[in-house]
Amino acid sequence: MCSALGALVIASGGLAPAAAASDIQSKQWYLKAMGADEIWKYSTGKGVKVAVIDSGVNPATPSLKGQVLVKDVPKSVAYHATRDYDGHGTGMAEIIAGTGAGGGVKGLAPGAKIVPYRIYGASLKDPKEAEKSPNSTAAIRAAADSDAKIINMSFGSPYYNTDEEAAIKYAASKGKLMFASIGNSGAKSNKKEYPVVDPHVVGVAAIDESGTVAKFSTHGNYVDLAAPGIDVPGWCDNTFTEYCATDGTSPASAIASASAALIWSAHPDWTANQVLRSLIDTAARTWPKDKPGTYLGYGVVRPRRVLINKNIDPGPANVDPLAKENGTADGDGEDAKSSPTRSAKPSAGEKAGGQTSAAARTQDSGDGTRTWVTIGAAAAVLLIAGAGFAVLRARRNA
Repeated sequence: MCSALGALVIASGGLAPAAAASDIQSKQWYLKAMGADEIWKYSTGKGVKVAVIDSGVNPATPSLKGQVLVKDVPKSVAYHATRDYDGHGTGMAEIIAGTGAGGGVKGLAPGAKIVPYRIYGASLKDPKEAEKSPNSTAAIRAAADSDAKIINMSFGSPYYNTDEEAAIKYAASKGKLMFASIGNSGAKSNKKEYPVVDPHVVGVAAIDESGTVAKFSTHGNYVDLAAPGIDVPGWCDNTFTEYCATDGTSPASAIASASAALIWSAHPDWTANQVLRSLIDTAARTWPKDKPGTYLGYGVVRPRRVLINKNIDPGPANVDPLAKENGTADGDGEDAKSSPTRSAKPSAGEKAGGQTSAAARTQDSGDGTRTWVTIGAAAAVLLIAGAGFAVLRARRNA
């Protein structure tokens, strides 16, 4: 079976209703925490294309006008690529490269461009439409053959597919940097998902404003990095009239992809290996880099640290920084990332920093959706603490 979008990670929580669209950017706490205003002095992601393989991307939202390169999608996989029936893919695109126009979500890399791919999933209820839509394998191969540097895959499926893994390896051979959500079953079954389990895919976990891993964020040997994934604004549905506060590893993956776009734009001669290594080297953590944890991997992405360092060493261009996890050092195969490079338990640093699921924010996996922003609604101000991720703070289980 293919990794279908039917298992797409769409975890939405929310806050009480209230603020006008012009206030939505004040809800993007992670932009302040990550130092976006300073980041944009160095890079906006200009010149970098990000392939978003998801539920489709609506290019007509105010924040995405002029940002979505529909003509870059090959006809073989372009069927209704801009028809998004649940708003998920559009939300991911805005998190990455939204301009913030019209009071909408502003992306972390607003100078980047989006190449949309809509794959088969639960939102495609018409059998005829589903039949015409590409699967994840076809979309990944198409993205691999494009000039997009980054592939964001905020979806997951419990089914392993040899064709999909082969497509991912092909994309890696073409120099693509691939990010995927780690999954939202951490507080329940903690089941592994594909494509994040496949070699060459960077698995991204979700954190909250304090830097604490989300309770729902799946943990295991497949976690490589972490990024904000709680109270991130995204479209509530396909009417594109309301934003909701969403929780999940889906937005975390999008923010990691945007972080890579920022770095690649500033260092266009770097390879995917070097961009990824710079993210790993500068990630926020309280544990040794050579002992990645099972909850936050190598730590929380901090692209600002890369951009402000004029003398940063990205390392060798042709050496995979995740060679052991990817099986490029000690063999290969479906579960290469399961090789004993990490303990099945959290590292000592993760425990000391409170970065375990037991120390996570008390909330469910976000099955409910609560309206956060209604276009034209009365204004309400959300106060944001600009703590940032320089130090990961502990939070005890309630």
